[in-house]
Amino acid sequence: MRAIICRSFGPPESLVLEEVDDPSPGEGEVVVDIEACAITFPVMLMIEDKYQVKAKLPFCPGGDVGGVISAVGLGVTDLHVGER
Repeated sequence: MRAIICRSFGPPESLVLEEVDDPSPGEGEVVVDIEACAITFPVMLMIEDKYQVKAKLPFCPGGDVGGVISAVGLGVTDLHVGER
């Protein structure tokens, strides 16, 4: 899969698109095939290392996402593969 990764702090132009291994869900987790992701003001501060919570490099920025569930982990009963 492809992922946007912050490998060094800086402006949005410093983010890189890389091929990474497909994730697998842990217990109580789901994997979402992301179709859209918002880069909000707090995320902009995080990638520039100006946010009060300091992220450890490397990380994938963004938290507001939309997509389709592609895998569910053990113990997940209220979400299903294929749901948006």
